[in-house]
Amino acid sequence: MGNALYVDTMIGTVGDGQIEKSHGGGKTYPGACVPGGMVQLSPDTVSGGDNGSGYNYCHNTIEGFSFNRMSGIGWYGDLGNLQVMPVTEDTDLRSGSNEELPFNKGTIGWKSEFSHENEKSRAGYYSVMLDRYNVLAECTASEHAGCLKFTYPADSEKKIIINFSRRIGGKADYQKVDIINSRRIEGYIKCTPAGGGFGHGHGKIFYDVYFVMEFSQPFTNKRFFESEEFTDATEGEDLGVFLDFSKENTELLTVKCAISYVDIEGARKNFSAECENSDFDAMAENALAKWEDVFSCINVSGTDETDLKLFYTCLYHVLLDPRTMADTDGRYKINYQIFENTDYKQRTVFSGWDVYRSEFPLLSIIRPDMVRDEINSLLKIAELNNSSFPRWELMGINAGCMVGDPGLIVLADAVIKGILPYDTEKAYEISKASSICLKELDGKEFRSIRPDCKAYLDGCYVPEKLSDTLEYLLADFTMAKFAEYSGKTEDAKFFAKRANRYGENYNEALQFLAPRKENGEFVFEEDRYDDDGTVESNIFQQSWFVPYDVKGLSRLFGEERTIELLEEFFERADLKSLWNDDYNHSNEPCHNITHYFGILGLPERTQYWTRRVQKEAYRTGAYGFCGNEDVGQLSAWYVLSALGFAQVCPADPKYYLNTPLFKDAEIRLDKKFHSCKVSDKLSIKCDKNPLDFPYIKSVRLNGAAVDKIYLTYEEITNGGEIVFELKK
Repeated sequence: MGNALYVDTMIGTVGDGQIEKSHGGGKTYPGACVPGGMVQLSPDTVSGGDNGSGYNYCHNTIEGFSFNRMSGIGWYGDLGNLQVMPVTEDTDLRSGSNEELPFNKGTIGWKSEFSHENEKSRAGYYSVMLDRYNVLAECTASEHAGCLKFTYPADSEKKIIINFSRRIGGKADYQKVDIINSRRIEGYIKCTPAGGGFGHGHGKIFYDVYFVMEFSQPFTNKRFFESEEFTDATEGEDLGVFLDFSKENTELLTVKCAISYVDIEGARKNFSAECENSDFDAMAENALAKWEDVFSCINVSGTDETDLKLFYTCLYHVLLDPRTMADTDGRYKINYQIFENTDYKQRTVFSGWDVYRSEFPLLSIIRPDMVRDEINSLLKIAELNNSSFPRWELMGINAGCMVGDPGLIVLADAVIKGILPYDTEKAYEISKASSICLKELDGKEFRSIRPDCKAYLDGCYVPEKLSDTLEYLLADFTMAKFAEYSGKTEDAKFFAKRANRYGENYNEALQFLAPRKENGEFVFEEDRYDDDGTVESNIFQQSWFVPYDVKGLSRLFGEERTIELLEEFFERADLKSLWNDDYNHSNEPCHNITHYFGILGLPERTQYWTRRVQKEAYRTGAYGFCGNEDVGQLSAWYVLSALGFAQVCPADPKYYLNTPLFKDAEIRLDKKFHSCKVSDKLSIKCDKNPLDFPYIKSVRLNGAAVDKIYLTYEEITNGGEIVFELKK
């Protein structure tokens, strides 16, 4: 059985309004894609609500299949363009489940009921029976294209509806369609914040989608519609089309479509490269082969089928993003400017606040090329805008979602590991300018995402905001490490001193870290569970967030009290719950805190609680994730911990040990980025079944005893063999 066949793309597909109190809300999608692909072809159950992928397992109707989307995100989502729906009758001219647009003239729309029993999915493939029309719909994808296959009932009418204005979280602003011939259409879709999208427009995302779509059979009639009325126009603001096909032609109907975010020539080139010499079955076979190839970066063996399914499904989600935004010829567009690059692949969908914690520490081991691509992609955007690196990037734009300076954090961590941007000097210049809120760089206005106020610049805190304060202090720590690496001794001292001022935010009366006012006084907090000044967390959860100085934080809290608080933090939590006021695995501020025990001298408590989180916070099925999957972060935590590691602090390349989940694992290293001094593979072996023997007695690396609770990135990427001797 190939590793890709363990993937269950239905895991985590619950969105807004989940019907179970515990778990759910992963907001993933079940459809087809390839690793890092531009196209993600998947069913849409709704346009509206906080269902960022367009699919929600809790729904019972499908409104169509669209060619792009995001995975595991909140804030209402974006993309979801080019929605195609097979029907066997004329219908209302709305889907009937698009909450973003009023439905004025119809009754039920064109949507169809479906049953989860009739859904099938695997890596690179999805199918479902549309009950209303008795049509079997199948999806597969390549990097820049997708293919739909529709099997209609015998003697039924064969029609397709294409909704060009559809967009997750809003609508497209303008659409233009050219009928090339009876089997091919081309077109252009414009999306701006005026139409909504990410954050219902607050993300300020704009992009163009160009497409080339080809049908395996000629259509016999076409009828455009706009705003629920048939029209002769082929361009507009709410455009769709009904296509009729001959019912006498009994062959299966396929729809191939390539997209580009650059121009129509890009879409044509992408179509030529990936569609012209490929049918549905060949594309599906190639998609599966691509997943098998990329999964060869890690091979694990174990006796628990559920663990294997969870591991490879999580690895699948890790490798979806950051995805390519460049065409097959290397061209891409940012701020309506076209660029061409062959040195690296320009990537998009960077959920920075989430993914710096586990996703990028994992990718630096298994896919350092993706890390290299992403730091160069962020650098390109920062150079163009003369600004900080994007905090939450989509389509080359900083959506500004969440807090902190995660682009700098990811960059600094990569640099420390030797995964360098092509222009390290420029990267350092921008990083420092961002960190000190520089007003001008290279003779132009510089836009920093850091707070421009005296309290932050002089006092190292953001008034009224504890989460912001601690995130920026972590970024200062990583900046200090970047400066040290670059030989900037005075800069390194300056930023290290700033980072070490976190203790000034300790409220003696509350006995936790807490937000402060502009004048330095503490904001009044009711208790440790007050969420004032915190982001998707509370005082108790956020007070742990000094990953670069866990021992210093323990001294600040009191060493005995720290251990008592940590135990209470985990004991009081329902690890399988969608949300906790104590340890909350469903959101990122708590990730990697299980390893604080080990850092404070209690490694067996790390091993105990890490295993508990693995087994309770992850399940199979649509409710399998305990919160938003967050563009690979929730999955990356699982994959890393299953291998026996966690990097607690970025730019401090120590991977702290926990008991692996599998008896044997092998990681394929990359000689282009890793030293591979011992081997180009790293084997991780346990002398006993770790499911029965959950504690570590000793560890040996390439035959030598490991006398510390971590391995460095260099030791891991030297390759060789790690052997865990386990005990009960």
